[in-house]
Amino acid sequence: MSLKSPDRRALDGALSRGMSEMARVLQQNYASIEDTLVSITTMAVGMVPGTDHAGITLVIGRSTVESRAATGELPRRLDSLQQQCGQGPCLDAVWEQRTVHVEDMGSEHRWPQFASAAWGMGVRSMLAFQLYTGRDNLGALNLYSERANGFDSASEELGLLLATQAAVALIAAQHEDQMQSALASRDLIGQAKGMIMERYGIDAVQAFDLLSRLSQDWNISVAELAGRVTQRR
Repeated sequence: MSLKSPDRRALDGALSRGMSEMARVLQQNYASIEDTLVSITTMAVGMVPGTDHAGITLVIGRSTVESRAATGELPRRLDSLQQQCGQGPCLDAVWEQRTVHVEDMGSEHRWPQFASAAWGMGVRSMLAFQLYTGRDNLGALNLYSERANGFDSASEELGLLLATQAAVALIAAQHEDQMQSALASRDLIGQAKGMIMERYGIDAVQAFDLLSRLSQDWNISVAELAGRVTQRR
């Protein structure tokens, strides 16, 4: 359905306001992955026409499926249902399509088992947007409506914009989390090296070599070994 000029101007204005609000909120929360995800789903319910519930499906390492930042119990139940059925719009959005639109769950035939159960839970229509967050980490932003044909073209455009911004923010949050983890590991290894140097009267290079050899012998990371050393102090 094409938008008439006044509707197009109204949608453009909504998109502009939405981008500003998204940038403000996500900038505040990007350092925490969970806060970022919660901000995304909360904004989806408030910004995208027709949305009653929202959640995010993450696939970690292309194998582990997680339901995150749901705005209520319903999105979590639907994620669990799709995992049990091995089918559904969220999974298709993660693996195959950028956007999946279910106009009427009552007449949906692509995922018969999921559609029937979702209808019984009160979901009448749905939008799922792919979130590409990294080579091995994928996801989908899932929007649910309690009305058939609850989403229109404006919902799709706003939802896609939110999903795009969300993916960028999610990548930033993941990088921040990895950086903090790396810094913590570095500090832990430094403490362990200092303890070994003091205990055995060796220098920093020799202490790190000892940690490296032991980590290989015991088949654990240097950081994990360093944690054990410092805990024994």
